[in-house]
Formats: sequence, C-alpha cells, structure tokens
Amino acid sequence: MKRLLLGDEAIALGAIHAGLSGVYAYPGTPSTEITEFIQGDPLAQKRGVHSRWCTNEKTAMEAALGMSYAGKRALVCMKHVGMNVCADAFVNAAITGVHGGLIVLAADDPSMHSSQNEQDSRFYAKFALVPTFEPSNQQEAYDMVASAFELSERLREPVVLRVVTRLAHSRAAVEVGEPLAEKPLNVSTERWVLLPGIARKRYDALIAKQPEMEQAAEDSIYNKVEQCAEAPRLGIVACGIAYNYVKEVVGEKANLLKVSQYPLPAAAVQALAASNDAILVVEDGQPVVEEQVKGLLGAGYPVKGRLTGDLPRTGELTPDAVAKALGQPAGSAFAPAKHLAARPPQLCQGCGHRDVYTALNQVLADYPTHRVFGDIGCYTLGALPPYQSLSSCVDMGASITMAKGAADAGLFPAVAVIGDSTFTHSGMTGLLDAVNDHSPITVIISDNLTTGMTGGQDSAGTNKFEAICLGLGVEPEHLHVVVPLPKNMAEITRIIREEIEYKGVSVIIPRRECIQTAARHAREARKAKEEKK
Repeated sequence: MKRLLLGDEAIALGAIHAGLSGVYAYPGTPSTEITEFIQGDPLAQKRGVHSRWCTNEKTAMEAALGMSYAGKRALVCMKHVGMNVCADAFVNAAITGVHGGLIVLAADDPSMHSSQNEQDSRFYAKFALVPTFEPSNQQEAYDMVASAFELSERLREPVVLRVVTRLAHSRAAVEVGEPLAEKPLNVSTERWVLLPGIARKRYDALIAKQPEMEQAAEDSIYNKVEQCAEAPRLGIVACGIAYNYVKEVVGEKANLLKVSQYPLPAAAVQALAASNDAILVVEDGQPVVEEQVKGLLGAGYPVKGRLTGDLPRTGELTPDAVAKALGQPAGSAFAPAKHLAARPPQLCQGCGHRDVYTALNQVLADYPTHRVFGDIGCYTLGALPPYQSLSSCVDMGASITMAKGAADAGLFPAVAVIGDSTFTHSGMTGLLDAVNDHSPITVIISDNLTTGMTGGQDSAGTNKFEAICLGLGVEPEHLHVVVPLPKNMAEITRIIREEIEYKGVSVIIPRRECIQTAARHAREARKAKEEKK
C-alpha cells in the first residue's frame, strides 16, 4: 500500500510499523511532526505507544534509554541543537550500550530556517562512535527505521538517524508494509553503572565493535556504487538527500558513491578514488564526509567540496549549487526571489507577548543602561521592530543565567525574558543559581500556556510555575502573576518598575493563552457543542 507522507511522517510510521513502544521528544522544527504523527496514529493509540512530550531533550534521551533497558524499542526525536542538550546522556548511552533498539533522530537545519546555527549531527554520531543512517528520500526514511532498530539490537548500541529540513518537510509516495508486533518486556540483566572501572571496560567494548559497524556500512543496501563509462573521471560521493540533487543534475552519467549509512564505507571510497582522477563530496550540512575522505585518501589526492569552495561553505545545498560544482550551468531555480521586499516574521495580532514588550519598553525607557536578555521561543520576535526589546538570544535557558552574569558584573537593570516551555526546559536551574546568589535581576516568564513556536504542543510546566518558583526560593512578595492586556498596562508597568528596583530576584509571570491555541480551542468547543445537538 502506498501513502503520501512527509519525511517526518515516514519516519514516524516506520517506527510504529517496526514495533515502537515509546517516542520521547521535545518539540523543535524540523522534527516536531514525527511525535505529532505518532500521537495521532490509530495503531499507536491502540497499542498505547508512549508519546507524551518531554520537558527537554536530555530527559527524552534518558527516558528512551530506560525503555531500551526494559527491552522495548524506543525513538527519541529532536532538532540538531537538541543534541547539545542531550549530549551527556547520548554519549554515555554508547558506553552503557542498549538492550531494546534505540534510535536517536536528529533533524538538522541547513540554512537555519528556524535555528541558531547549522551544526551537523553526524559529528555527534562520529564523536560517540555509533552508526548513523541518513535517508535520501521518504521511502528510505520509512525503511531505515526498521533497519536501524535491527542494527541497534544486533550491536547493542544506539543508532542515529539524521535528516535535514528539506527531507523532513517534503512529501512523497511511500510503499508501506505490515506492522510488526512490539517487543515483549525483557529487562536487561546487566547493570549500566558507569563507575570508572566499569566504564573503561565498556569503552573498550565499544571500540571493539567499530570493525563490525564499519563492515555493516560497507555491506549496507543504502550505500551503493554507480559507474558509467561515459562519465568524466570525477568520482562523486553523495550523502543522503544530496544524492537526489546529483542525480537531478547528471542523471546516469556519473561515477557515484551514494552514502546513507555510516561509518563512512572506506573501501568503497578508495575504490571510487582508484578509478577516478578526483572526488567531489556533496553533502547537505557541514563537511563531515569531505574531511574524512581527505584524511582517507591523503593530501596528494584532489578532494573537492565545501572546504575547497566548489560548493558553498554555508547554507542549504541545492541542485543549482551542485550543477555549478560539476561545471554545468547553475541556473537560478533556487536563487532568492527578486523584486520582493523582505517580510520578517512578527508576533501574532492579539498575542500576549506584545503587551509584555509594550509594558517593558515603557518602564525601561527610564533606565538608559538597561539590558534585556531573551530566550528561544516565538517571543524572541520581540528583538525585531516595532519592539526591539531584546539584547541577546543565545540558547534555551540562557536569558536568566546571562542576566545573572551581567548583574554580577555590575549591570543595572538586568532583565530576563523567557517563555513557559523554555523555563521548564532549561531555565529553572539558572533561576536557582540566581536565588542562591540573591542576584538583582528581574525574570519575566511570559506564559502563553503552550509551546507556541512549534505549533501549540503541551508545555510541561503549565499551572505549576508559581509553585516551581517558590520551591526554588523566590520570595512570595516578589512573585507576581499578571494578565497582559492593554487595560492592565498601569498595573503591569507598576509591578515591573517596583521589581526592577528590588535588589534581589523577582519573577513576574504575564499569563494569557496563545491567540492561536485559544482560537483552536474555541473551534473545538463549538464543534463539540454542535455534535451534542
């Protein structure tokens, strides 16, 4: 049977059909749709597949590892920057090994469509010494999930599945098979206790598995060589989605090695090099494979790619860029549109964040030395006109700790703006540091009762923020909840002004439901009412 699926949806369905028992994730574009698909899939619901959103990627990785310990297949999903958050658990999972199959899905975002950087998750997999799958199309995305679970259980190691935005968010017809049953509960008899004496032995065992991982890549059906006698003597190594771009440009007239499973199949690369005068490495992301091929073939063999300037060093790969690298007319099909004015994103009309920034700007106009430290979320748009309120936005949770550090340096006033989901993701520990130091900062937790930026998923701390702040030691008289509406502006500005002058930690929680989820809930309520008639 064929189904029209996004790359994300193909991965999700592939996981369900491979006997998935739990998906653990924090929403982040371009990975969000995987968990959402599993949450809404009838078979997953019937089986009771765990699919509740986690507080952050670290808790997701650890929970997935726990499910693996119990012998069941688990999937943990995140965007590329989430790999930074779960890195401790992820790297150590390679040392403990796994029991039930465990896939770590990393959705990378070349060109930074909705991200702070272009980091390439293949580096993480290489760093942790675990295998990676990188599908070139939606069909492979579906098929690879089962292959990755099987390899994970055979090697007893986590396996990374890496996709990019273009594959995650494009659709294609996918041939789907019959679903497998879930694995039975089968708790590991081993103790995953990484005391140094045990960890050294486990690390030795991981190193000993490397030849088997390398051979698995050499033998993989997802890595293949294509030769053409009429092709120029330029070998092409095409990784993941880049394979499609190469085929679009050269068709069958290429000496080509498609790479979609790692470690890099060294023997295949060497064979390609032996029958060609140079190699072009085409990959969407950073020059992960290009660096490895250079090291493998030595300085005397010409290897081209992003490092040499034959392909752009930054940004998303396109067929136009590949054509130019191959000496063909580049075209302009994927060039930025001309004669169109830039249209930066804006906060929704009626959004509560707008009233927060209006009040904040009004008060801070009296403090010329002020700085407002921002965070990751739709409220980050407060850095743009018309508000231009934020001085920084670095990573999840950085607002509070940067405000604290600036206050430690003598800056006054130092204000942090953080969203509700981001606060529970990674802001709570920073607030505890500030409380313990009695730092003179004002923290604004702009609570729209959802994870708004990624589509309105549940927020882990909803209706718990006052208790969390009090539990962390915020003084009750310096914890305020306000409703961000124009009619309440006088009250909100008064509270902000008073708390800025307080020489300790104060927290203000402006709370009003996201305008988008409010509209959705209203539609659902009307529909439910009509169905009762």
